[in-house]
Amino acid sequence: MKDLLIVEDDRALGEGIRLALQAPELRLQLCHTLAEAGALAARQPFDLLILDINLPDGNGLDFLRALRQEHAVPVILLTANDLETDIVAGLELGADDYITKPFSLAVLRARVHAQLRRGTPAQAERVEIDRFSFDFGRMEFQRDGQPVELSKTEQKLLRLLVENRGRTLTRAQLVDRIWTDGAAYVDENALSVTVKRLRDKLEEIPSKPRYIKTVYGLGYTWAVN
Repeated sequence: MKDLLIVEDDRALGEGIRLALQAPELRLQLCHTLAEAGALAARQPFDLLILDINLPDGNGLDFLRALRQEHAVPVILLTANDLETDIVAGLELGADDYITKPFSLAVLRARVHAQLRRGTPAQAERVEIDRFSFDFGRMEFQRDGQPVELSKTEQKLLRLLVENRGRTLTRAQLVDRIWTDGAAYVDENALSVTVKRLRDKLEEIPSKPRYIKTVYGLGYTWAVN
């Protein structure tokens, strides 16, 4: 499942984009102001941003500039301006693509899928990070060359954190993706217990984790140092 954030102040156009992009594998969020977008982006990660430049409470390029200080998520700019200076400014700030209004929704849809394909590299079964070696295919895990035994639940948590390192995954996202056996209810404490057990096995000082960081009020991240 991919999370897309659409920031467009024209409500009819924003809804048209949302409807055009609807697909089982996409979860779409639509915002009409930069304030809404900023609040939503702070609460949850997303995989692609469709960003209008001209918004009622500010310039989308300023939002892009701030975003690029923390995230490398693909960004497609929407603008009514086809001036070369606007296009160059957006690309220099880190936009991955742009499209000028009016535009074909079919063309936008094609560009969105192109960006998602580029942003979804095949996940390696074996990952080397600092002092760790994680082989998810063989279920072999090492710290400083010594084997570490992980439960299936701990392996699922570790893989999610490692494959999304540098991004915060919310507690709800982790619970949904780890406990996929159809259980009607999973006590959220189960996630806290799993995180603690994984830290105990991987962190040198579990009470002061270097890798598996808590993002208070949100969830957890594998820190990129």
